[in-house]
Amino acid sequence: MSLRVISGSAKGRRLKSVPGETTRPVTDMVRQALFNILSSDVIDSTWWDLFGGTGAIGIEALSRGAAFVRFSDLNRQPIEVIKANLQTCGLGERAEVRRGDAFAMLAAPADRQFDYVYIAPPQYKEMWSQALLALDANPAWLSADAWVIVQIHPREYQTLTLTNLSEFDQRKYGSTLLVFYARR
Repeated sequence: MSLRVISGSAKGRRLKSVPGETTRPVTDMVRQALFNILSSDVIDSTWWDLFGGTGAIGIEALSRGAAFVRFSDLNRQPIEVIKANLQTCGLGERAEVRRGDAFAMLAAPADRQFDYVYIAPPQYKEMWSQALLALDANPAWLSADAWVIVQIHPREYQTLTLTNLSEFDQRKYGSTLLVFYARR
C-alpha cells in the first residue's frame, strides 16, 4: 500500500511503509474520513499515536497543524520508519518518538496530557481493549475534553466496562472500524 500525507503542510509527501505484516496501515480513505470528523480541532492539539506503525496518523495530524505528537511502538523497524517519515515531511521538531511497550507506558505516571490518543494495534490480539482499559485506569494522560480513537476490524469490537471513558460514536469503513471515546 502506498501511503501519502493527504492534507496540510506536508500534503502529497510519500510515507515509507513498515515491511512485513507487523503493522496495520490505515487507508487514505479512513484517514481522510477521520480528519474530516476532527476538522479544525486538530489545530494546536496534542496526540499520542500509541501503536505508531508508519506514523501516518500522527504525521497527518502534524501536517494539519497539531502542536505535538508522541509516537510509540515496541519494535525497532516501525520506530525507524516513523523517524524517516517525520524527516521526509519536515515535521520532526513537533514530534517525539519512543520505543517501548505501550502497556508499560500507559501504566506509568503521566508526563503530559493528550487531546487525542490513537489506538491501532496489530489485529485480533485484543490489544486495543487492553490499551483502552489501561488508559481508562490512568486518565491523567488525557486532557479534560480528550478523545480516544480506536482503529480495529469490526469483528474485534466488544463493549467494555469503563470508568473514566465513554463510547460516543462508531464509523465503519469497509474492514476498518473507528470507535470514539470521550473522557467523562
